[in-house]
Formats: sequence, structure tokens, C-alpha cells
Amino acid sequence: MRRFTTVRFADTNILLYAISRDTGERDKARRANEILAGRDLALSVQVLQEFYVQATRQSRADAITHDQAVRLIQTFRRFEVQDITTGIMTAALTTRERFQISYWDAAIIEAARNLGCDVVWSENLGDGQDFAGVRVENPFR
Repeated sequence: MRRFTTVRFADTNILLYAISRDTGERDKARRANEILAGRDLALSVQVLQEFYVQATRQSRADAITHDQAVRLIQTFRRFEVQDITTGIMTAALTTRERFQISYWDAAIIEAARNLGCDVVWSENLGDGQDFAGVRVENPFR
């Protein structure tokens, strides 16, 4: 495990807000793009997968095409990206049980932990909640 002291882990909602054309999400889109303009960010394969599924969903008002999503994912790979491993899966199962959160949220926490990130930026997890050393911060509050 590498130890980063200033790198933060971004949940999927950061990437989705960055491409949003919804006028009601303008401030969140601006903030998400500020975050993505930095270099101190980490992601996981799970985040990239979730981004693809949600961004290309036909029922999404501002859906993007497969090709657009693929190009964006390629640009997001400039950040450190944690692969899904059996170790992360096993740790996520333990975290899910310990904190009574969804497996998918636990996998985000454990991917961040494996990269040495002590902060996960997310709108979906509880702002300020600490998961044994990995703290959640809502960058849109």
C-alpha cells in the first residue's frame, strides 16, 4: 500500500456532476470540474464502471454516448486508479458488516484505504463519517 497524505478519493458523483448539463446542478458541476482539474485525486475501477453505466443511461436527461464516455474514462485514468482485487473485496465485506453500509460503499472505502487516501469525496456517504481512518467529506456542502 502506498501512503499519500494529500490525495483524496473521488466517488462516482464527482465525475457525473462534472458532465452534467442540468442548470439546477450548475454549482455542483463547477465544483466537480475544479476537483478534476487538480492532480491530488484517486479513483477506482468501480467508480469508472459506475460512471460509464450512469452517464450513458438512456433515461438520463443529459446522457452521453458510449464513445464520449470511453474518451472521458481514458482522461480520468490520469489519476491513480485502484483495481478491484480479492483483497479489496474481502476488506469491503468486513467493512460492510462493521459499519452496516452497502457492499458498494464499503468497496469505495476500501479502495481509498488501499491507495492510502484518508478522505473520500462523496455526496452519497455521510459527510464527516469516519470509517476506521477513512473520512468522508461532501465537497458540495
